Amino acid sequence: MDAQGLQMNQNSQSPGVYKRNPPIAGEAEAIEAAKNGDAEAFSRLYALHKRRVYTLCLRMLGNVSEAEDMTQEAFLHLFRKIGSFRGESAFSTWLHRLTVNLVLMHLRKKGLNLVSLEETINPSEDDAPKRDFGSRDLQLTGSVDRVALERAVASLPPGYRMVFVLHDVEGFEHNEIATMLECSTGNSKSQLHKARLKLRELLRQPEQSAQPAGIDEVAV
Repeated sequence: MDAQGLQMNQNSQSPGVYKRNPPIAGEAEAIEAAKNGDAEAFSRLYALHKRRVYTLCLRMLGNVSEAEDMTQEAFLHLFRKIGSFRGESAFSTWLHRLTVNLVLMHLRKKGLNLVSLEETINPSEDDAPKRDFGSRDLQLTGSVDRVALERAVASLPPGYRMVFVLHDVEGFEHNEIATMLECSTGNSKSQLHKARLKLRELLRQPEQSAQPAGIDEVAV
């Protein structure tokens, strides 16, 4: 994972496994210039954020070709919508939300279920130990092997992966995820709980984790 990407969150008090970096030097000037039609400034924004947007798309989609296509689509959409950015949140946050929405629309057009509506918010006996669904997962937070974690995330079932990426990577709250995925808040919490359990299992047995094509590109 590059220096401008998401970093392991071992010391922060926030609930996610990752944290976003501070604003990038020169970004604000490039944004204002791009709003005024400066193509070079827009190219600068593309260079600053393309890797992070691609990483997000790959994590959500689990497919290199689709991630590349959606990255291009995200920046085409950004080109058309950048005038609506008002600076009420960090530009990276705004861009990531725009990308998430595009990916979700893409998945819905394909007719894919984003979450399992049969999920129960009550874990089974096999899912012990029990925990508050919204709390930090210290076993995952303490993991130092980011490559192994990336591979494990990519190996998750689509519904688990989607909620884990949105909550623990992108920092969305469960009520926001529920709205985006058109499910209940309890369902979102349950999916995250199951995802964390599965991740811990995969990280304990790294040799059994599949390595999807292209994952090293975003993890190192």
